[in-house]
Amino acid sequence: MTDDSFSRRSRTVQALGRIDETTRAVVPPIHVATTYIRDPDNAYSSGYVYGRPDNATIREAEDVLAMLEEAHGGAMLFGSGMAAATAVFRALDPGDHVVAPKVMYWALRHWLAGEATRWGLRIDFVATEDPDALRAAVIPGETKLVWVESPANPLWSVTDIAQAAGIAHQAGARLAVDSTCASPVHTRPLTLGADIVMHAATKILNGHSDVVAGALAFAGQDVFTDRVAGIRKGEGAILGPFEAYLLIRGMRTLHLRAERQAASALALAERLQAHPDVAQVLYPGLPDHPGHATAARQMEHGFGFMLSIRVRGGAAAAIATAAQMRLWKRATSLGGVESLIEHRASIEGEGTPCPDDLLRLSTGIEDESDLFTDLDRALRAAHA
Repeated sequence: MTDDSFSRRSRTVQALGRIDETTRAVVPPIHVATTYIRDPDNAYSSGYVYGRPDNATIREAEDVLAMLEEAHGGAMLFGSGMAAATAVFRALDPGDHVVAPKVMYWALRHWLAGEATRWGLRIDFVATEDPDALRAAVIPGETKLVWVESPANPLWSVTDIAQAAGIAHQAGARLAVDSTCASPVHTRPLTLGADIVMHAATKILNGHSDVVAGALAFAGQDVFTDRVAGIRKGEGAILGPFEAYLLIRGMRTLHLRAERQAASALALAERLQAHPDVAQVLYPGLPDHPGHATAARQMEHGFGFMLSIRVRGGAAAAIATAAQMRLWKRATSLGGVESLIEHRASIEGEGTPCPDDLLRLSTGIEDESDLFTDLDRALRAAHA
């Protein structure tokens, strides 16, 4: 379906409306072939040569994501979110300067502080939600990439993407945005001036806790995007075709899930603010959240499916609360149709900016009254 007079929602539900020409099936087949026949003149007129750099099913999923993100430079799928993110940094040159958030996905922060610096990148971690701090950290002519995450896991700080893009571009740098916890339903960073969007597609893009995948979407194509594509090809980091098929299936219901989960997250956040055993609720949809005004400008159809609470009584009470859950699943990851809860500090380990009394909540599509009742019961049991 190339007719862009239809909404992104309609085109996503139909996965761009493509029909298998052989069978006329409304769901295209999964292409699992790893190698392809040459033409009599030794060419590959089909456009496919080998499975490591390319695959027809993966292209279909990439086209859906590129449409969702309004990515004129296209999209690339990877075997994980970390594979997608690190490909961007590895496309830089040793010695390049990078600015990244203090609060961000812990595994990528750990990789940047370790492997990336050993490889030769210079990394400064700053509060990217503070434009003055971001502006002071960027070095004109030396900073090549500004990486932000908004909302930022697990404290849910919000960076003004348009403002960050202006700061980065003025210094000659690219802006990349980890938009995993917003999804293209709530925020499309490329339309706000970003150059690259990254998703851990394992999360809400797929939405069913059965695929590990990563994705990049680009504002345009240039030498840098060619480098990223070369890294994916050379290192074998492409997603598998079956996982791409499952991702297409997940994205077809993305709008319904994301809007419903965001509505539940807001309802829970509002109710939990008044809970006697909750010291603080962190969610950008709440008017008293420091990033609420920015989030209201650059997010639509809700404020995302993630929130965190700080439990009165410290780490012991927080862990005890998680252990008491019955409907919420005590598990890592996020964005599935089932609601998940976990004690983040024990996951992230030493050096985390996450308080040890914090529980991260990923709101699914269960009845929100049931979710609150289960959490209320667990909080009270932990404090009994």
